[in-house]
Amino acid sequence: MLTISNNPTRKGLSVFRPNVIYSTASGVELTMDMLIPQRADTDPSRNPVIVFIQGSAWHFPDTTYEIPQLARFSAAGYTVATVRHRNIDDGYPAPAFLQDVKTAIRFLRAHADQFQIDDKQIYSFGTSSGGNTSLLLGLTGDDSRFKTSEYAEYSDSVCAVIDCFGPTDLTAMMPQDPALLDPETSNMINAFCGGTYNPKILQLVSPIFYVEKGKNYVPFLIAHGNADPLVPFSQSEQMVKRLEECGADVSFICVDHAEHEGSFWSLPLIDLFIEFFNRQSKLHLSL
Repeated sequence: MLTISNNPTRKGLSVFRPNVIYSTASGVELTMDMLIPQRADTDPSRNPVIVFIQGSAWHFPDTTYEIPQLARFSAAGYTVATVRHRNIDDGYPAPAFLQDVKTAIRFLRAHADQFQIDDKQIYSFGTSSGGNTSLLLGLTGDDSRFKTSEYAEYSDSVCAVIDCFGPTDLTAMMPQDPALLDPETSNMINAFCGGTYNPKILQLVSPIFYVEKGKNYVPFLIAHGNADPLVPFSQSEQMVKRLEECGADVSFICVDHAEHEGSFWSLPLIDLFIEFFNRQSKLHLSL
């Protein structure tokens, strides 16, 4: 017979709470799925939060896609909220996706007691279009252009950012003549812009245009595969260079020979991401 110790603190265990409604204001029921670390009933401590945005080309995110990987973050002590936002194909152009995720962050702060979270430790993490959103969250905290009336008394700022292969300059990814786009891409860009191609909208949600000297920045970690066929590796290179020029704390991980999603992921990479958030959490607790 093998005898092992019990787990009175429930360390490493999580509870999955799907379809938590965070908004109905637009007439659309918006939800998030949550992974919440288990704790002993007598443990009053609160968890830092990772708001995760799954890449979807700004359509309706499949929040279950990365749940097995996100469970590792929850096992490390983070509440993870993977957020669904409105779909450009349903008539919700940019910046609706950003407004929605910011509303989700304010919802979490408003319900910090209910979910036993530390509202001073909210981080963002996203892939592809979700990486773009994650960067924007770190660069536009409490920007009135993207704030809705829901939970308006709460902040939508985040304390640190991870971006995986997110577009950083949408204007640079467009040909000089939009008529050269293939029909599928053209239709997506038109829906993204609200019906017709609009370079001002593309610039509005391009993170690189928010990086300026003289500002204070949260820490950033940017990761990208150098064989990505969808979002050029140079998009991340240029973003990192711009952040460095403006004095930001930014780390850059190149995943060699990795494409978009798929082979990009590995357990060592996930461990590096957890270490990044752990450093931010320890820094916060030392203040």
